[in-house]
Amino acid sequence: MLTIGEFSRLTHLSVRTLRRYHEGALLEPAVVDQDTGYRYYSVEQIPTAQVINRLRELDVPLGDVQRILRTPDPGVRSALVADHLRRLEAELDRTRAAVTSLRRLLQPGPAPIEVELRAEPARTVAAVEAVVGHDDVAAWFAGAMAELTAAVGDGVSGPPGGTYDNALFEEGRGRALVYLPTPSPPRTGRVHAVTLPAVDLAVTTHVGEHDHVDVTYGELGTWVVRNAMSVAGPVREVYRVGPQDAADPAAWRTEIGWPVFRVA
Repeated sequence: MLTIGEFSRLTHLSVRTLRRYHEGALLEPAVVDQDTGYRYYSVEQIPTAQVINRLRELDVPLGDVQRILRTPDPGVRSALVADHLRRLEAELDRTRAAVTSLRRLLQPGPAPIEVELRAEPARTVAAVEAVVGHDDVAAWFAGAMAELTAAVGDGVSGPPGGTYDNALFEEGRGRALVYLPTPSPPRTGRVHAVTLPAVDLAVTTHVGEHDHVDVTYGELGTWVVRNAMSVAGPVREVYRVGPQDAADPAAWRTEIGWPVFRVA
């Protein structure tokens, strides 16, 4: 038997942590002296303590650690750990995107964006549209675009695009529409023909991943406030180069069109 101090030195888990794990029924001592209350551990418990230590270093919640340790099936244990690793990777991706955006904002002299005033004529496209929450846009977009691509097939006549109502940004929920240009829009499933109205746009190009597109939106909005008159139409995006065209996110190009009122 090992005293709690000896076990602590062998496992690099503090005495305080071992006591907390005991109280939470996560790692119970092999023996507890009924008279003194002293805790004693066996050498066979060292691997379990090391597993707990590694899981906690990965920020696995105590409840999940307990489920992993109590699951007798190795396959189920592996699946539980893999699921947490996927969540960590997703959080890491979000953190990296936020760091990239913050660094861009903190640049002392960001280069001014290039803006083009463009008159877009009305046109009919194949589209999927829905009212979605801001946090659900990415997942909804992927499903809608896959359905559009399957429905239109080889009849695509231009890059895909989308329109996004102001409520989506202002209230966290609003109408989103994605489309594919095609001479003969089909009607199947959620896919149907939509006529995009003629509009005047202030257009700039966002370079790279879409995670920090909000910075480009802010720069374009600032330009519009200073140089044009904004109107209440939905913002338009055109995906000139995207994941379907290039594996490297640095090559992606998204046009953002801000509706404006042009006098001439």
